[in-house]
Amino acid sequence: MSEVNAFFLIEQLNNMENPKRVNRQRVANMVLSNQGLFKHLIAITFEVNDKISIKAAWILEWICTHHHLEWIIPHLDEFSQKISTLKFDSAIRPCAKICEHLAKAYFSKQENDFHKKLTNIQINTIIETGFDWLLTPQKIAVRAYTMNTLYLFGLKKDWIHPELSHFISTKIIHESKGCKARGKQVLNLIEKHRKSGL
Repeated sequence: MSEVNAFFLIEQLNNMENPKRVNRQRVANMVLSNQGLFKHLIAITFEVNDKISIKAAWILEWICTHHHLEWIIPHLDEFSQKISTLKFDSAIRPCAKICEHLAKAYFSKQENDFHKKLTNIQINTIIETGFDWLLTPQKIAVRAYTMNTLYLFGLKKDWIHPELSHFISTKIIHESKGCKARGKQVLNLIEKHRKSGL
């Protein structure tokens, strides 16, 4: 049954023409009504040499950001370890957004499982990949999500904010208008946090 489900999911992903909301929701609904498909969705997302991974990443992000972020908890090891292997821009962007949502959930004042379930090793792996994404040519959305993710994890790990500040000041600030604007926002947040700790 599991293989049939996986095959059906691949078929539905292949039939998606574009990432329009209606298309993403249609395939997401299939996974939402059969949670057993979620592990297949993650596996397909990390078929990094196959362009179907892009469509899987679109649906993974849609489910995690609009419906059930907590579904990724049993797969956090796989997700955190494999995001560094992604090759296609269009697969990296949704996964960078999921990382931002994981960081927000971890630091949320509302009680949730991420406070306990997101381990230090997983956080460190996400941070390492985040800095790699900032060091390599990436789309503005990836940079924006990643700067936010690193800012948040910098609330827990002291060394991140100085590194991130330096990186934004020397590199991001010279990039596109959008990158520059988001970079300045993050620098302001870092400065505000620094002053509040004095």
